[in-house]
This record gives sequence, C-alpha cells and structure tokens, in this order.
Amino acid sequence: MAESRRGRVAGLLACREHPLSRNLLVRKLDPPQTWNPMVENYLRATGFYHVSKIWIIHGFHPLLSVLVERWRPETHTFVMPVGEITVTLEDVAYIFGLPIDGEAMSGWTDSSANFVRSQSYAIFGREPEVSTSSKSYIKLAWVRRVRDAEPLDTEDSIRRYVRCHIFCLLGSNLFADKSTAYAHAKYLPLLRDFDRIHTYSWSSACLAHLYRALCRASRFDTKEMDGPLNLLFVWAWERMPCIAPVPRNTLPPTEIPVAKRWSHSARTTAWSSNTVVTFRHHIDYMQEGSNIRIMIGSLSDGRTPD
Repeated sequence: MAESRRGRVAGLLACREHPLSRNLLVRKLDPPQTWNPMVENYLRATGFYHVSKIWIIHGFHPLLSVLVERWRPETHTFVMPVGEITVTLEDVAYIFGLPIDGEAMSGWTDSSANFVRSQSYAIFGREPEVSTSSKSYIKLAWVRRVRDAEPLDTEDSIRRYVRCHIFCLLGSNLFADKSTAYAHAKYLPLLRDFDRIHTYSWSSACLAHLYRALCRASRFDTKEMDGPLNLLFVWAWERMPCIAPVPRNTLPPTEIPVAKRWSHSARTTAWSSNTVVTFRHHIDYMQEGSNIRIMIGSLSDGRTPD
C-alpha cells in the first residue's frame, strides 16, 4: 500500500513538470448531427441511435490541459490525489450508448484513389469530394449534402442516408482528428454491409482512440488534442462534480446516452473564468468518496444500451 501511494505521489510530481503556461486547444465545434425521424428504427438496428441523440457539448481548454497533464501513458490512467482512475468500456457504453460486444475493428488501410472511389460509390452512390492535400479524406460537408438529398422512398435510399449519417458521426465525434472537416475513407468498408454494422464493438474502438489521443496530447510539444473529446469531458464532469460547469442535480435525469444531458448545458460566468491553475486546485483538494462518483447512479444496475 505504501509503495503504491509513493508511486502515485511520484506521478503527481511528474505532472508538475509540464509548463504552467501550456494550454491545449480544443478542436473546433462540430455542427449538430440532425437526422430524419423516419430512419430511427434503422439507426437502432445499427447501434447508432443513442449516440445520434447527442448535440453539441462545449469543451473548455484549461480543463483539457489539466486532465492531460495527469494522464500517464504507461498505465492509461489519470493520477489523482485519491488514486488512479480512467475511462472504461462501460463508461463509453453509457455516455455514448454504443455497442460493447462484437467484432474488433481491424484491417488494412488502402489510400489509393481507386479504393476511395469504389468504396464511395458503394456507400454514397457517387464519386466523393476529397481533400486537396490527401485524396483519402472525404469532405464531411459533402457527405451531409448527399444524406440530406436522399428522398427516403426506397430501402436503398434509407440505408444510404443512414450510412452517410454514421460516417459523419465517425468523422466528427467518435474518431475525430484535427482536420475537423474531413474523415478518412478507411471507415467506409465497415459500413458497406448494412446488416453487419451493429456487429462491431464500436465502444472498444472509440475508447482505444481516446487513449491514443491522450497519449499523444501528453507530449510536451503538442498544441491541440483530437479524438472523442465529448466522451472525455462528460466522463470528467460525471465522475468529478467539483470541476463540472453546473451542478449535476440541475441537469435533466440521467439516461442513455449520458452525454445528451450535457448538450448545450449552461455554464456560469465563474466557471468559465476558471484557469489551468484553478482547475488544478479543485482536483488537488478532491476527497476520496465525496468527489469521485459512480457514472450513472440509478442506471448502474447492469443495464446496457439497447
């Protein structure tokens, strides 16, 4: 026990090696992913219904900086005064409502023009608009236009709409990178067989992406963090009320997805004026049992997203 505590103290001291002036930038806000209610049953069938209900969640770069400086890449945990904590697979399932069970998302990436073109025709029914600097990145605004132009009068049209919608979610929320306006074509094969979309463990892939983003951001020369930041912020606010923008009891009741109740949540002027130093202070004085909380309370009875 003493040795474990000494290790945590050493980790906390290591956190202080970061420059006090370091402020990680939060990637630009994404437009809300609105969708036609006609496709609800299809979104449920793919496992993307719950995450589709989440709107914009406003991040805050001083808080992001403080969380990242406590991240230990060696253990994939945050070192806190009360111990080590981390985002778990169950957290992802409750916050985003994504499937846990299923096949791993693995395979090889083909960035050739022929691959992008053929996959795009299969998913979107037309040749894509791609980035001028990298032909393997498809413009998300173009995908949204394709989606919104679908008449939804046939099975094919509805499935094309849902594939477009999911691709936008992957590129803007779940596997976001710093481009903000484009998503990699490597995700297209996962959407090609519509009946297999729900068979992948999307939660596992999202969690792995967050871990990788945190490890990259923990490097001293990193200026901006990508990845599923909505997941990280909601997890921090639910687990550590002392750093949340509003009291949890002022929010709507907890339900899956948990992130929905933080969408467009108001924040006080006092909270918005917090700096890296003040967030550090809040975390330094956390007390075990009174600040680290169970993710979803009344929903933590074994239920998982349907």
